Amino acid sequence: MTEIFTDAIALLKADHRKVEGLFEKFENAKSSSQRKSLSHQICTELKIHTVIEEEIFYPSFRGKIDDDTLDEAYVEHDGAKILINDIEAGSPEDDFFAAKVKVLSEEIKHHVHEEEMPSEGMFAQCRKTGVDLVALRDQMLARKKELLAAATSPGLPAAKPTTLVTA
Repeated sequence: MTEIFTDAIALLKADHRKVEGLFEKFENAKSSSQRKSLSHQICTELKIHTVIEEEIFYPSFRGKIDDDTLDEAYVEHDGAKILINDIEAGSPEDDFFAAKVKVLSEEIKHHVHEEEMPSEGMFAQCRKTGVDLVALRDQMLARKKELLAAATSPGLPAAKPTTLVTA
């Protein structure tokens, strides 16, 4: 994490680009071991990203931007978390494994579009609030560093949905 991000939104957008690249690599991967490694990287990146958004970014804007926008983001995260946990528990040889990764990719594309949409997307709304996005970036980077360390040893726990009830 030696990159410099101008603010919290730049950090989140960099995460988006990284995950998009990983999804593309997954689609082009030929071997089972490559697909397993890439799916694990995708899931780890998304778990970390959702944690920093849900613990730090989203709460900073509650009451300052459209509540429906935030509520939808949490629900979209939960749909992704369910797929992430299923992908993490499986292997590329399993039925529907590649389909699950593809659907996760499509869900993430939709989510990213809603956050990054010019003028009316979440990030555009956030920029208009006066919240200190540089201070927020610093909080998010510190938390991300903790989560990255946890991801290597002992590993991140399963993603826990906050708005959806799972069996």
